[in-house]
Amino acid sequence: MTAAMNAPILSLEDAVVLVGEWRRQGQTVVFTNGHFDLLHLGHIRYLQAARSHGDRLVVGLNSDASTRLRKGPQRPIVPQEERAALLAALRCVDAIVPFDGEDCRDLVAALRPDVYVKGSDWNRPGGPRPPEAAVVAAYGGRVAYIDLEPGKSTTALINTVLTRYREVEPQRS
Repeated sequence: MTAAMNAPILSLEDAVVLVGEWRRQGQTVVFTNGHFDLLHLGHIRYLQAARSHGDRLVVGLNSDASTRLRKGPQRPIVPQEERAALLAALRCVDAIVPFDGEDCRDLVAALRPDVYVKGSDWNRPGGPRPPEAAVVAAYGGRVAYIDLEPGKSTTALINTVLTRYREVEPQRS
């Protein structure tokens, strides 16, 4: 028997309907996006902080193809369906929308969240800005940046595993 998930995993069309309903109820909709490969404490704290900017949190999830495009051919480690299910089980997440492509400007344009959230790595002086920020500005939404947990990243986790187990016999699970 499978336990019910907290949040639905939706197509863009279904997400537009759900977000519209939340808006009619006067709720503030927050949107963020990412790969969320090897879900870790940094992801959890980021998503909780994102949710604190409003009443509902929609997460755009990079598809497997999108993750390979952005992160390289060895990623993702965890397939899209499993990453979506893990996100759906988090209390701070209200909906997940998988997407293809290098960014999610189309998703943001369709959902028009009140607040678009990204990590502070997208807000460094002279550094790159999220391409979705221009879409949010065009309809009058707000972009918020959240500080990331130092040392907590999928890359750091992968490097730890590789370092610790490079010369060790594989463990049985």
